[in-house]
Amino acid sequence: MAVSKGGDEEMELIGRLVLDYPRAMYWSGQALLMVAMSMVLYFLGAGEGVMSALNGAGEPAAPASLLGRMSGALVLALIITAFWRAASLLPRRQQIIVSWVTLFALLLAFFYSFDLSFEFIAKKIGFLVTKGVVTTLYISVLSIVIATTIALFGAIAKLSKNGLIYGFASFYTSLFRGLPLLMQIYIIYLGLPQLGFVIDAVPAGIMALSLCYGAYMTEIFRAGIQSISKGQWEGASALGLGPNQTMFLIILPQAMRVIIPPTGNQFISMLKDSSLVSVVGVWEIMYLARTLGQTEFRHIEMLITAAFIYWMLSICLEFMQSRIEEHFGRSQNRN
Repeated sequence: MAVSKGGDEEMELIGRLVLDYPRAMYWSGQALLMVAMSMVLYFLGAGEGVMSALNGAGEPAAPASLLGRMSGALVLALIITAFWRAASLLPRRQQIIVSWVTLFALLLAFFYSFDLSFEFIAKKIGFLVTKGVVTTLYISVLSIVIATTIALFGAIAKLSKNGLIYGFASFYTSLFRGLPLLMQIYIIYLGLPQLGFVIDAVPAGIMALSLCYGAYMTEIFRAGIQSISKGQWEGASALGLGPNQTMFLIILPQAMRVIIPPTGNQFISMLKDSSLVSVVGVWEIMYLARTLGQTEFRHIEMLITAAFIYWMLSICLEFMQSRIEEHFGRSQNRN
């Protein structure tokens, strides 16, 4: 009881200080935050880098002393704080731009620290794009179209009152969501030939991606369709529309507003997971990044280049997703 009473008194004292001296407590908090940031930067080794930069480029300097490293960390913390405060004064849109530019510059600096051979990247990037990107987009687009078709019919099947249809659909989604995608690629590519169905690497990859993501997207479509109130079905029936007309003319257009965001995320995941088909020898981005990097033992150059390509493709998909969301959200915005 005494411990609890002492804790209550301390909390009461802190609350009283905050109310009586708000400015002093604010600046005390800022000072503690600055110390904490400086300590984090110090343990990350940023302080020594700052001191080396302040000493200027020249002959390699001796390792900074403990006081020098701590001073460097404090200077960097002050710079970060000043930058944060200056950026906070900008409008929100400009704040977003500043944050993206800053983090992108830090990312480039991080990659630059690997001592990359930009000449090697320039020599190989043309083939990586013309062959790898084209193959990746070909596989991804076909898989997306097929998976969307599977998901639509799978969702309708899971909403069916027929037990057999529901059973087939639920078994499909359970099986393909329960197996790793890499295992599905191997089973299709290596297993089907043993049954007499010889299939090339690219069709095997497309089939595996379509079946796997079709199972995940089936649940997304089902949830989107179920989000529409039963009154819409009843109203369409009162107008004399059949079940198929009601689904495709009334329900699905409204459900798309719910379906698009998670489906867009699935598309982006599929784009990245298409790299798994490289295990069966498909010349997509990841496969070429590994093989091209092996020629001159420049693995990191090709991997970083491939990473940027995947990122750029994902940004394009994100942009398309936002435009589609905006299109299907117009009716909601009008309301």
